[in-house]
Amino acid sequence: MRTNELKKRNLFALFVAIEIVMTMTSMGYIMIGPIRATLLHIPVIVGAMVLGKRYGAGLGLVFGLSSLFMNTFVPTVTSFVFSPFISVAGQSGGLASLWIVLGPRILLGYLSGWLYEKRPTLNFAIIISASMTLLHTILVLGSIYLFFGAPYAQVKGISLEQLYQALMVIVTTNGIMEMIVSTFVVAAVMKLKTKIFKF
Repeated sequence: MRTNELKKRNLFALFVAIEIVMTMTSMGYIMIGPIRATLLHIPVIVGAMVLGKRYGAGLGLVFGLSSLFMNTFVPTVTSFVFSPFISVAGQSGGLASLWIVLGPRILLGYLSGWLYEKRPTLNFAIIISASMTLLHTILVLGSIYLFFGAPYAQVKGISLEQLYQALMVIVTTNGIMEMIVSTFVVAAVMKLKTKIFKF
């Protein structure tokens, strides 16, 4: 039992290292205009399925902290919604920005692990990957609209109605792209799960 837990902790450290490397390189965040599309959700989902919901939540926290770091030290015009430490054009974040940057990411990891525990099959892993990626996107963008709709629209130079449309475009472009990539990677890794991860 202790040996298995030690293996899980070591593997968790590996997933954390992957998150950090992806954050510090172009692999983690892909700039599309002022928006950062991300692939950092993929190690969170895989790690949650392999290690369980508790470790998944921990990886989600690492994902959130990496986003907080990027938006604090490499800010864009919309970084105030992801960091309470940034003010852009007179707009600043606060507690709501901490929810946006951390909450959906922790939930992503926890729910991915919890759902996989219910039915640990490859087909269900693929469904989890797609649905959790989409849920994460909707939670982040929905929270931006709910808590920062007017100031976010202002720094983007659009109306609130146009912001809603713009966010829906992101869901159907970036969100779908993230779902497809996530599904392929998760399917490939989970297919080899029993051979790669032995504990």
